[in-house]
This record gives sequence, structure tokens and C-alpha cells, in this order.
Amino acid sequence: MLHIWGRISSINVRKVVWAVQYLNLAHRRTDAGGQFGIVKTPDYLAHNPNALVPLLEDGDFRLWESNVILRYLCARHAPGTLYPQELKARFDAERWMDWQQTTLNPAGRDAFVQLIRRPGGRVDATRVDASVAATTPLLDLLDAHLARQPFMAGSQLTMADIPIACEIHRWRGTPLPHQPRAHLDRWYQHMLALPASRGVLDIVLS
Repeated sequence: MLHIWGRISSINVRKVVWAVQYLNLAHRRTDAGGQFGIVKTPDYLAHNPNALVPLLEDGDFRLWESNVILRYLCARHAPGTLYPQELKARFDAERWMDWQQTTLNPAGRDAFVQLIRRPGGRVDATRVDASVAATTPLLDLLDAHLARQPFMAGSQLTMADIPIACEIHRWRGTPLPHQPRAHLDRWYQHMLALPASRGVLDIVLS
């Protein structure tokens, strides 16, 4: 049985939980990180020296980094579907997974941290405004991209859709105005309707 270490309030843990639910894989999850601690214990650090979540245990194999965990699970359990076999299609999906981590996530992080996590109990409006300014054109980019095809990497759902959906969930969970974007909205509603989204994309952020 797979063992996922990490609290569901983490976007990176939600990615992995969404994947295992979609793949119907037997798993258990142990809350770790944040208020749950564990991540700085010697045993945990021996398996993930970054002291972060998620950590995946698959028998005696341990893996960290959320998008790498997604690639592993999809390659092992969904080759040809979530994990494209054709090389160009696979790297199209890989491209969007990296973009989520390197571009979309950093853009929206300050708005989420300031409005949801509220470090020190105060909101830094300047940081929120800068985060909104950075994220807005990226959402427009996604909307334009999804106007041309139903999913992030083409005509079918792939591993690329998972981290983007979790990122959109986090962005839309912030108390900000969220303007309609027809194609992004259509895609996201499809993701929300999938059973794998239960307990992942329907939770209140904290």
C-alpha cells in the first residue's frame, strides 16, 4: 500500500492525493508538516532531507518532490493515458507541470499567504496587489491555451492537468474577485466533477 506523508492543506500533497484517488490506488496518508510536525524528526529527514511534504513511500522506495511523485505514479499506473507514451506528447505535459512550479505557483503565492495564512495576523496589501498583477496574465494565458484544446496537453486528461487544477483551486480559494474566463472555467469545472477531486479540490483553504 502506498503511504503519503503530508497534510491535505498543502497544495503539493493535494496533487498526490488527487492522483492516487484518480488511479484508485490503495493508500494511506499521515498528516505531517505545519502544525503536525514530524518533518524534522531524524527518521523523516533520513527519507526527505528537505523536511518538506509530500513524501511517498511505495514499499521500500521513497520519493519526494510533488510533481516527480506525479510522474512516477502516472508512469507506473497509467502509461499511455495520464502518462503519455509518445515523446512529444509526454514532454508537452512535462512542460506544463514545470510551468506550474516555476511560474504559476510563485506568481500566486503571496496572495495566498497574505490572505489565507496571514503571517503575523496582518495582510500586506502591496504584496497581494503584486501577486494579482503577476497571476492575471497567466490565467489569461491558460484561458487562451484551453480555447484551443480540452486539456492542458491535448485531447485527453494527462498528468499535466493535476498540478494546474490544484493551483487554480488555491487561487480561487483566496478572497479576491475572480473574473470569468470561459475556457479555463470549463476545464476547471470538468476537473471538479471528477470523483478524484473529492476531498482535494472541494476543501476550504487554510
